[in-house]
Parts: sequence; structure tokens; C-alpha cells
Amino acid sequence: MTRLLLLLALAVALPLRAEKADRDKPTQVEANRMSADDMRRLNVFEGNVVLTKGTMSLRADRLVVRQDADGFQLATATGRPVRFKQRQDPKPGEKEGIWLEGEALRIEFDDRNQKIELFERARVNRGCDEVAGDYIFVDQRSDFYEVSSGKDPAVKGRVKAIIQPKPAAEALAKPGCK
Repeated sequence: MTRLLLLLALAVALPLRAEKADRDKPTQVEANRMSADDMRRLNVFEGNVVLTKGTMSLRADRLVVRQDADGFQLATATGRPVRFKQRQDPKPGEKEGIWLEGEALRIEFDDRNQKIELFERARVNRGCDEVAGDYIFVDQRSDFYEVSSGKDPAVKGRVKAIIQPKPAAEALAKPGCK
């Protein structure tokens, strides 16, 4: 029951709804090197990779992007760590969207299924709320996510959550909030 309550609290604290306007923005990638294999629909960016799309930015050491037959992208970013930041659409009662920030040693993005997986030393912040663990799974369609000490549920370990009191406007007004 305690785990269920924690998951419900986290679901309210960290909804992952990117700004809708970002979907229509072009994706821009800068890196030290790039290789493209059109036959395999594969692009590899290496060295100080910076990806921007609307309010979303991602920094990594390496980014591998594969495109399926329908044009959806699967991307794997690795780094020490990979970092991303994106403004979220405002929730009811918010004047503007809150920034979502995260980092991990590896992040996998599934465009078709709108899922994100963060591996190893994973952390996600939304305003002043934070979750951390070795594995974070995010389903953007349903605003569901799970934090664990590893992808294998049999692995026992600890996760960390800091959830500020609401309303969100008061939590964001506290010093040190992003």
C-alpha cells in the first residue's frame, strides 16, 4: 500500500507533458562527428552532441538515432552524464509550464511509443520535485513512470523522491527551485 501511495504521489508530482508547440519545431543536432547509413536508417553523432527542438535540449557524448519504416525514431544517448531539459505545458493553476530536467549515463527515447528510459545514476526534476534511482521508466502517453534501483525488478535497492508541498506555485517560489 505504501508503494502504491508513493507512485500516486509521484505521478501527480512529475507529469511529463512536453510543450505541444515543441512537436512542430525542427530538430537541430550539432556534434564533432556524424556518420549516416541511409540503407540502415541510422545516424550516429559523436563528441559534444547538442540536440535542440523547441524548448527541449539534450547534451550527450554520443547519440545514435534509428528510424523505423514508418518514420518513427528510436534514439540512444550516452554520456557522463547525458542531460536534458524541456519546458512542460502548464497544469491547471500554473501561469507557465515548469521545466523538466533529467540526467543519466544512458537515455533511450522511443518516439513511436512515447517512452523514455534512463539508465544508471538516473535523476529527474520537475520544479522542486525530484526522483532518483538507477533506472527510471517514463510513459509520456499516460504520465506513468517508475523508479527503481535497476531495470530488473528482482534487484533490491533504494530510490529517492523529494516531493514538495503543493500548490505548485508556492513550491516553485522557494529558493533553489528551477
